[in-house]
Amino acid sequence: MTFEPEVYDHALERAHELALSWLAGVPDRPIPPAGDADSIAAALGGPLPDGPGDPAMVLDLLARHVEPALMSMGSGRFFGWVIGGALPAALGADWLVSTWDQNAAIRFATPGVVGVEEAAAAWLLDLLGLPAVAQVSFVTGGTAANFTGLAAGRQRVLQDAGWDLDTDGLNGGPRVTVLAGADRHVSVDIALRYLGLGTATLVDADDQGRIRPEALAAAVEGVDGPLIVALQAGNLHSGAFDDIGTCADIVHAHGGWVHVDGAFGLWAAASPRLRALVPGLERADSWATDAHKSLNTPYDCGVAIVRDPAAIRSAFGFHAAYLVQSEGPADPFETVPEFSRRARGVPVWAALRSLGRSGVAELVEGFVSNAQAIAAGIAAIPGAEILNDVDYSQVSVAFGSDERTREVTQRVLADGVTWMSGSTWRGRAVMRVSVSNWSTDGQDIALSVDSVRRAAGS
Repeated sequence: MTFEPEVYDHALERAHELALSWLAGVPDRPIPPAGDADSIAAALGGPLPDGPGDPAMVLDLLARHVEPALMSMGSGRFFGWVIGGALPAALGADWLVSTWDQNAAIRFATPGVVGVEEAAAAWLLDLLGLPAVAQVSFVTGGTAANFTGLAAGRQRVLQDAGWDLDTDGLNGGPRVTVLAGADRHVSVDIALRYLGLGTATLVDADDQGRIRPEALAAAVEGVDGPLIVALQAGNLHSGAFDDIGTCADIVHAHGGWVHVDGAFGLWAAASPRLRALVPGLERADSWATDAHKSLNTPYDCGVAIVRDPAAIRSAFGFHAAYLVQSEGPADPFETVPEFSRRARGVPVWAALRSLGRSGVAELVEGFVSNAQAIAAGIAAIPGAEILNDVDYSQVSVAFGSDERTREVTQRVLADGVTWMSGSTWRGRAVMRVSVSNWSTDGQDIALSVDSVRRAAGS
């Protein structure tokens, strides 16, 4: 077969048409999917055709069967699981990333996309007020970002204890104690499991899910040996922030490593109005966030940031005779838990470049304003109770008994106008609202609150 660029024309033109058609329908389509995975697998499966098919026909077949079964996550009325929409520039850049088809692993081999990612990394550190020397790594999502930061921490605290993790592994080595708040996100637990560090010792949290500094200080006093502490910027249910600076000082006084899970909350640091929520953020050792949450880049794009580049390079770096490696900054593959990967940082650059400093601040501040408007609207519904201080982008609601709350939540989901996830927080069933889409506007809020009102009045 001969490569001829025009063979792509028909397929890409059709993909463009299908993409625009989907986006045009998002504002009016119901949020929940209308199909199920089994039916889609049956429709698109069966015996593999014996021969080639027309690429545009393949795309038509794909869209025809898949689109009805898609969750309308890009809608301004989707408030489940902290999933943002995709900014136009970020979506366009993501198309280019697929077209360029670069393995963003080595500076020498793919300098174009690596250079873009390094520019985006510098902007991120500046926006978030983090040390300019820190290493920024682009990974799949929040769990991988937590894994990456905690892996760097594991490497460093064991190294400080005189243990060679690379040579000897964990067996027989000093125990690494990990402390985390009682209301931490489960992705921290998963990352610790992947790292072989076991279950974190939980530290008491307040009624908004914030770790209590005095309880942390007491817990740290009881630790003998390597120590890692996982803090959070943005609680899943309340949006609350740990007192990161105070806690970091407590941990560092005992030689420990401080990691911050800031999947959506780290972006508060980009807003002059919200930066007070994260005092001392820069005093941690590693940070994790998701660009596809608060920055609204397409899936997938987690970001891991480590203060000391040597720590993360020690955790993930390797050498092979066939690689032409950088003599200066780390190659991307030396700072992430994968070798081959797409250039996830390119859409990050595009999002930041299209928004600018003030646009990022307005984006994040808009999430908070919209969350507060939704909370105020729901609070006016008889029987509704807002359970958290709505200082950031999360709202947790109860409607009396757990049974009643679950019933109202299910009615909201069945209505299809909006999506607000059911959950359990502090021993109570809640309906959880997560605001993280750039396109959410006043009409989206009014329609969503009306949906909740109908569900609660039934």
